[in-house]
Amino acid sequence: MKYTKIVASLLLGAALLFTGCNNKEEKKESATTTVETKQVTTTAKSDAQSSANESIKTAEKKVAPSAINTDIMVYTADNSDGKITTESIEKAFTKVGFYVSANNDMNFPYKRDFNNTNYDVYNLAAFYNKEIVAMFIKEYPRIGLFAPMSMSIYTKKGDKTISLSVLSPARMAKITGIPADHPGWKKLDELLTAAFKEALPNGKLVTLNNPSVPVEAPLIAEYSFAMGEDWEDKKEDFENDFESALTPAGFAMPAFNELSDEIDDIGYDFYEVYSICKIPVIYTVSKEHPEAGAYAPCSMYVYKKVDEEKVHMGFPSVYNWFASMGVNEESKKVLLDAQGKFEAILKKISTK
Repeated sequence: MKYTKIVASLLLGAALLFTGCNNKEEKKESATTTVETKQVTTTAKSDAQSSANESIKTAEKKVAPSAINTDIMVYTADNSDGKITTESIEKAFTKVGFYVSANNDMNFPYKRDFNNTNYDVYNLAAFYNKEIVAMFIKEYPRIGLFAPMSMSIYTKKGDKTISLSVLSPARMAKITGIPADHPGWKKLDELLTAAFKEALPNGKLVTLNNPSVPVEAPLIAEYSFAMGEDWEDKKEDFENDFESALTPAGFAMPAFNELSDEIDDIGYDFYEVYSICKIPVIYTVSKEHPEAGAYAPCSMYVYKKVDEEKVHMGFPSVYNWFASMGVNEESKKVLLDAQGKFEAILKKISTK
């Protein structure tokens, strides 16, 4: 089984090199295929910090406290000398304890597919810390939605700054339904702060002027189906069907993590996380919202608990993008189209 997965991953890795996506590109929780619905609330925070250069000051535009959205954390630093690179940022995150499973240059596919990019630097990264995930995973399997987390690394054309964007632990808590006071969130916040400081020593946390948009819509799409006693053979069939359906639908898989192999005694026969991206989606949204990489690539978990017959799948819905960034109609269209195509894949393979 493990040999088959290794071969499949290698083949997908080769395919992703070609596509350019891998550069080496509040309601009751449902236990079935029903999606979860939550009400996004307005939050307030007015701690924007002054910066050492005009670009950072521009990023810190003051907005009314009621309109400030803190879902996405953005750190920005002066990079006039060009010493901060996507590689140095990856090394910094690794140094403090994160495992970086992807760090992909998106300018290549942007130029190839659209003959344009708005950025001198635009990378999407996926990363997580095994010990922090272990604090959640036995009791809260939805932590896989952010194991790995996503991050964009960007410099706008002609700018002299570099920025990192990730979802705040508070937003991750809201999406997963894991209590906000769980000690794992505090640990994650501390580790993210350490990583930001290591990666951008002179950086500042900036406050975006994105509105908080109330969204009465599913924040997680979840599916379940039975595998039965011979689940090992069926799991292999499921993986083959799922992975072979991605490319024809325009998706790529820049990373794959088998958490049940990496974390001991978590109570699952298997727990896997696929990182999924679709280039037209992030290209379109990032034109106005470079911080969109906090949601891309998207993490989809697939797990089966020990002594259970059902397999569970889930991923964050595109309505989170609407809530956190107030995206325009063009972006909404490509996001909803992508979600529709992705859900069609999951429905097909979960009803075989």
